Amino acid sequence: MTLRTLAILTLALTISSCSILGTKKVEIVSKPLDIEIIQPVLPRPIEMTAPIWYVVSEAEITNPCKKIMVDGKEKRPKACAYEDTEHPEWPTDYTYLDQFLDEMKEQNGGEVVFVATTIGDYETMSMNMQEVKRYIKQLGQVVVYYRDVTIKTPEGDKKGVGVKIETKD
Repeated sequence: MTLRTLAILTLALTISSCSILGTKKVEIVSKPLDIEIIQPVLPRPIEMTAPIWYVVSEAEITNPCKKIMVDGKEKRPKACAYEDTEHPEWPTDYTYLDQFLDEMKEQNGGEVVFVATTIGDYETMSMNMQEVKRYIKQLGQVVVYYRDVTIKTPEGDKKGVGVKIETKD
C-alpha cells in the first residue's frame, strides 16, 4: 500500500463520519427534579385587643322596678313607687349623658374627657394598627423570599419583585 492509498482511506473514513460502524439510537428521558426549598419562618399571628365603645345620648334612663316574688317566680311590676326602683339614688330626669359624665368624672378625677372611647381603648386601637402593619410587612418578606427562590430569569441575577409599603404624608 502506498501512502496515497492510505491517505485516501483515511480521508474516506473521516468524510463518512464513521458511518461504517452504524448508528446508535439516543433515548431522551425527562423526569421532574425535586427542588428542596427551605421554608421561611412565618410571622407570628396578629394579637389584637378589642376596644370598648360607648354610646351616649340624652335619652332618659328607664329606672325599672325591683323584681319581686309572685307565686314563686321573680317578676318586675310595671309600676311602682320611686323608692322601689333599682336605683332610687338617681334623679327622676337622669339621662344616659348624665350617667356617662358622672362615670367619667369618677374615673378621671373630676375632669371630663368626652370622646367616643376611652384613651386606653384608643391606644389599644393604635397598637392593633401597628400589629396589622407588622404582620403585612413580614408576610411581604415571605413573598419576596419565595419569589427569589422560585423565579428563574435568563440573566440569573435578577430577584423577584416584592411587596413594598409606602406611606403618604
